[in-house]
Amino acid sequence: MPHETTLIATIAAAFVFAFALGLLASLVRLPPLVGYLVAGVAIGPFTPGFVGDLALASQLAEIGVILLMFGVGLHFSIPDLMAVRRIAVPGAIGQILVATLLGTLLALGWGWDLVAGLTLGLSLSVASTVVLLRALEQQRKLDTSVGRIAVGWLIVEDLVMVLALVLIPAFAGALRGDSAQAPGAGGALLLLGTTLAKVLLFVALALVVGKRLVPWLLNQVSRTGSRELFTLAVLAVALGIAFGSSALFGVSFALGAFFAGVILSESDLSQRAAERSLPLQDAFAVLFFVSVGMLFDPSIVVRAPWQLLGVMLIIVIGKSIAAFAIVLLFRFPVGTALTVSASLAQIGEFSFILAAMGVALGLLPPDGRDLILAAALLSITLNPLFFALQPRIERLLRNGSSPVGGPAALPGLHDHVIVVGHGRVGGAITPVLARAGQPFVIVDRDRPRFEALRDQGMPVLFGDAAHAAVLEAAGIAQARVLLVATAESFQTRRAVEVARALNPGIAILARTHSEGEQSALRGLGADQAVMGEKELARTLLQLALRKQGVAEGDVVRWSAQL
Repeated sequence: MPHETTLIATIAAAFVFAFALGLLASLVRLPPLVGYLVAGVAIGPFTPGFVGDLALASQLAEIGVILLMFGVGLHFSIPDLMAVRRIAVPGAIGQILVATLLGTLLALGWGWDLVAGLTLGLSLSVASTVVLLRALEQQRKLDTSVGRIAVGWLIVEDLVMVLALVLIPAFAGALRGDSAQAPGAGGALLLLGTTLAKVLLFVALALVVGKRLVPWLLNQVSRTGSRELFTLAVLAVALGIAFGSSALFGVSFALGAFFAGVILSESDLSQRAAERSLPLQDAFAVLFFVSVGMLFDPSIVVRAPWQLLGVMLIIVIGKSIAAFAIVLLFRFPVGTALTVSASLAQIGEFSFILAAMGVALGLLPPDGRDLILAAALLSITLNPLFFALQPRIERLLRNGSSPVGGPAALPGLHDHVIVVGHGRVGGAITPVLARAGQPFVIVDRDRPRFEALRDQGMPVLFGDAAHAAVLEAAGIAQARVLLVATAESFQTRRAVEVARALNPGIAILARTHSEGEQSALRGLGADQAVMGEKELARTLLQLALRKQGVAEGDVVRWSAQL
């Protein structure tokens, strides 16, 4: 094939195979990403037929990672990031240590040396950015408290991996036993200090200088009225900061792109920027999964089945149990712990980089790289299953039990409103209830938010409204209205169901995101399930009809048809 057509051929084959196999996966009720991974295997070097350019595919996939992390940053404000630091920092570091220890012990059991074991364990400790974000988006949890915890956890993992990627080559000689290439104690401390200083300098520049410069730039571009220029400006910011941060400060593309999004998140143009980058995010994210499939050598399943099983158990069981225990240790609900566990039960792009570096530096045998790649493909394929099982496991753990000790009931509650979830929706409602003189109590399972509301003197309970004990403590028997404002569909469904059983006469109002969910909530006992998009359309229609001079009675009649 002529050299100049390699890029086109690789992209074309990736999209065609991914579309065909992704559609086939959907038809047999599997997640489309399974089809994308199989498409990568089909055009990879280990299967007959057309072979795509793996180097090009990997670089195109990196663009998808950049755009995805940029999109996350657009919806992830600095206060959100700081709010989860108490769980994300110790949680991520603790889980990395557990996974690294398990990987090391497993490798030592195979007869590998300590260095190879540490390299394997570290490679198994970090989850894939793309897989985690896709899973949270599909579960509608990306903008929830548990989503912020998972993303914050991933950011800390990325920072640890950035340090590892800088330090491992520098200490490779010492790790191999080559004292001539090993830095001294002073050199090691200098290298570590320099790396940390670069990362901190990048973050400081991003948050201080970038926060002023980037929104101003996009505002200037938006005034030109050119849609193409604005889209180009968004891509320039995302890719430019990602590449620049890597080249100048040694941080990962993904981390640089995330902070590019954070810089822009405070601007009123953040929503428009997200809309412009979304189609490219989807397209290049598919290329990420295809590139993973291209790396997979199916023969490893036959050559080392038991070793592969051991690696899979660390990723799926070991990491998940560690994350679950850490989240519960910080007194977060079971549902949060299960979601974080499911989010981290896979490995991805950093694992590939660490494995490749380990082989190149002589720290990891080639079989180790093959095992990591095989485990990545299998864990990514299985990851949607863990999310599907999460509600069932949560119900099983809760069956016949209540939160340890139960929350203390608030006194004097009667004819009040119970507001479940105090995010953007619930947080807008309670101040108006207070001004109207209506009694209310807030139920929220986000601990930092609960503590902040408690410090403000608000009537608030910490807990999951899906628990009968929590609703009883909130005075469900004496309440007049239950208002479920959380965006988490499982919690909403369960809260509606439990509340209706505890108080058949209570008025239940719930927030939802789809017509299917709307019908399901009504079937469980909700008096009204409000879909945000439909209410927005109704309000805009009413405003338009009034501007047109339509009589108020007709405005109500026409808007009721939505």
